[in-house]
Amino acid sequence: MRPETIALHGGFDCDPTTKSVAVPIYQTVAYSFDSAEHGAALFNLEVDGYRYSRIANPTVDVLEERMMQLEGGRGALCVSSGQAALHFAVLAVTEAGRNVVSVPQLYGTTHTLLGHLLPKLGIGAKFADSDRPEAIAALIDENTRAVFCETVGNPAGNVCDIEALAEVAHRAAVPLIVDNTVPTPILVRPIDYGADVVVHSLTKFLGGHGTTMGGIIIDSGKFPWTRYAARYPMLTEPDESYHGLVYTDHYGPTAYIGRCRSVFQRALGAVLSPFSAFLLLQGIETVALRMERHVENARRVAEFLRADPRVTSVSYAGFPESPYYPLVQKYLKGKTCSLLTFAVRGGHDGGTRFYDALKLFKRLVNLGDAKSLACHPASSTHRQMSPEQQRLAGIGPETLRLSIGIEHIDDILADLDQALAAAVPG
Repeated sequence: MRPETIALHGGFDCDPTTKSVAVPIYQTVAYSFDSAEHGAALFNLEVDGYRYSRIANPTVDVLEERMMQLEGGRGALCVSSGQAALHFAVLAVTEAGRNVVSVPQLYGTTHTLLGHLLPKLGIGAKFADSDRPEAIAALIDENTRAVFCETVGNPAGNVCDIEALAEVAHRAAVPLIVDNTVPTPILVRPIDYGADVVVHSLTKFLGGHGTTMGGIIIDSGKFPWTRYAARYPMLTEPDESYHGLVYTDHYGPTAYIGRCRSVFQRALGAVLSPFSAFLLLQGIETVALRMERHVENARRVAEFLRADPRVTSVSYAGFPESPYYPLVQKYLKGKTCSLLTFAVRGGHDGGTRFYDALKLFKRLVNLGDAKSLACHPASSTHRQMSPEQQRLAGIGPETLRLSIGIEHIDDILADLDQALAAAVPG
């Protein structure tokens, strides 16, 4: 099935008991066992089934299956937020003394997780000075266990060369983990270009309505863990917490996602509720249509801002002169995402006046809503980063980030025009 059809039908036909065509909300904590032997078999991972909703739930299962099909993966795990997804994704293949190599253009909290929190657990992070594959390759050493990037950087709007980064990672015998939140699988499927693991904040474009938080990890099932067994003993050697179970033996190609669920979801408990899964499924049903409007409206906004003398710069990968334009054609089917940054004449002060004058745009730190949203990253999402780290991430004190919604384009442009008039009088 094509993505537009998977978004409506993937992972669910109808409820086998009631024949409901809407995914039921299985609002339950636990599930009964047929016998003591059945319960033991479930906890020993010997049989499939449900035991506790912290580990698996039928409503959440549908969301996992649908997203797995959309991304072209072999297994998936839903968690309570995009940050939890990234946290588990990295923990599953690293340990104290190892490191992750990352591009610098990252969401601020992702930078905090990799650069400040995980190092306290002994897991290092190396940030390249650009998203160029050669800059990543130069930082990989014998202790590197994963390469990380965002398909489209938030808020920089850069487009990573996934295929080239995958080649760099695989030459070093490590997986490529890609955050595909901004473009969604409607515009690009990183697994098709060599990515091994994909993560999402489902909170953003996939949910689409700013009501529900969630995250997901999707396993391509393609990384040869057993070939590099010495590097990944957590997957290829017995796990004493499961009586000596070896994940690559038990789960085969989905060993990675099996460990994410069996170890981190079970023990750390970043659970996505059934009701949240239900709401996110509603958003996914319309994501293909919304992305069409997001993309077209963003193009019109970028052209409007570039032509306005009150604007000093616009960062939008859809302009032919952008260094990322060829990658937009290769990976995003020529459809630039609805995330863009710009600066107003007057620098930080002009930007603040513009920001405060917005009426239709909502001033907040989320992105990917059906509504148009505005953010000042340096004072909010990226506030914890140093000025140099902010610069490498693609922002300055004057940078404004827009997430263009699906309102009528004339209303969006009218709000931008009146805010620019307030920011740059005369």
